[in-house]
Parts: sequence; C-alpha cells; structure tokens
Amino acid sequence: MLTPHERLVTAHFAQFISDHKLQGVEKIMNQRTRHVTVVLEDIFQSQNASAVVRTCECMGLQDIHIVENISKYSINPRVLKGSHKWLDIVQHTSKQHDNTEACIAKLKGEGYRILAADPDEDGVSIHDVDPTQGKVALLFGNELRGVSKRALALCDTKVRIPMYGFTESLNISVSVAICLNSIVTKLHQSGKTYGLSDEEKDHIRLQWYRKIVRNSELIEQEFLRAIQ
Repeated sequence: MLTPHERLVTAHFAQFISDHKLQGVEKIMNQRTRHVTVVLEDIFQSQNASAVVRTCECMGLQDIHIVENISKYSINPRVLKGSHKWLDIVQHTSKQHDNTEACIAKLKGEGYRILAADPDEDGVSIHDVDPTQGKVALLFGNELRGVSKRALALCDTKVRIPMYGFTESLNISVSVAICLNSIVTKLHQSGKTYGLSDEEKDHIRLQWYRKIVRNSELIEQEFLRAIQ
C-alpha cells in the first residue's frame, strides 16, 4: 500500500504529464499481468536477453526473472528500446545457493506452475497449455545447453513448440515470443480478468510516473520539502 506521501507525489507528478499520456498509462496498466512470467536461466548473449525483455514488455508481462549461475545477465540498449523501464526484472544472483532452485522455489511458493521449454517430443505442446488453470512461469535455458537438468527435475511440465522442419530449435527470443503469444492470447480470449490488483497498480503507476517525468527525483524532493 502506498504511503500518504507517495499518494501525494503520484498526484503531483500527474500534473507534469499530458492527458493523452496519462490515458495511455492507464490503458497499458489495465492490460498488465502477473499471471504469466518468464524465467531466463543463464542466458549469455546480451541481444537475446534484451530481445526477450522487450517481447515480455510488449506482451503485457510485469515481471521477468533472470537466473545467473554461470552466465551474467547483460543488456543491449539498442535491442531493448527502453522496454526494461516498464517492467520488473528480478535477478537471482546468489553465490551461496543454486539460483535455479531458489527461483523455482520462490515462484512455486507464489502459486506458479513451472513450464520448462524443451524441444523433446515428450513435452506438452505450448498450444495445449491452459493458462486459465493457474499462474504460469515459462522457463527458458541457455542458448547452447538449453534448460539445465536441475530445472527439468524441478519443473512441473516440459513444453515444446511444434516444428515441422529439419532444424531442431529456435532462437530463444523467437521461442519466447511464440510461447507468450499462445499463452497471453488465451488469457485475453477467456474473458476473465488476470490483471494487477489496485494496490499493485498504485505502486507501478508511481514507478512509471517517476520514469516519465523529467528530473522526477528533484521534483519529488522539492515537493516533499514543501509539504512537510
């Protein structure tokens, strides 16, 4: 829940934003979801990780999880196109624990089913997954090795993208886009609501206003001093 001061700051920032942009913020806010999230495990190519972040933002996800065991997450600003500013990137970077295990445990504790993307034929087609049956976390592995054995052992289900050519796998950013398009489309077609709570919207709205308004940090400091 926002503090009284944070609510005042939100209202103050709104004065610096055009009505058109405020309406755009609310429209996008109402399409955001935490019912679906994406987990990237040890992605080492910055352009791939950045393309996935951009795809997740475009598809209306609010969260993406980055697991770093052997590869450090890095970004490519030219690919991101600023998309990382509008969602929450949760990095799992502990040097004392298996970050794959920690991330999966966290998500399962929050009620997510873990669906590991794997090309093997024994996996379920992504098009057969019903996201209306509960929250979904799509886990994608390293560009060379794929999803780790530990992740496969801990996941709830393996999912695959049906393919009809000689090549056995897709680029990771393409795989994420196909999977999210299938899952998110089904959510919207269901007619049910999978959006953010009012409390989540309040926090994200303030977060976004701070990014939209120029010199927002200075404006906020001056405003808080004036109302004290």
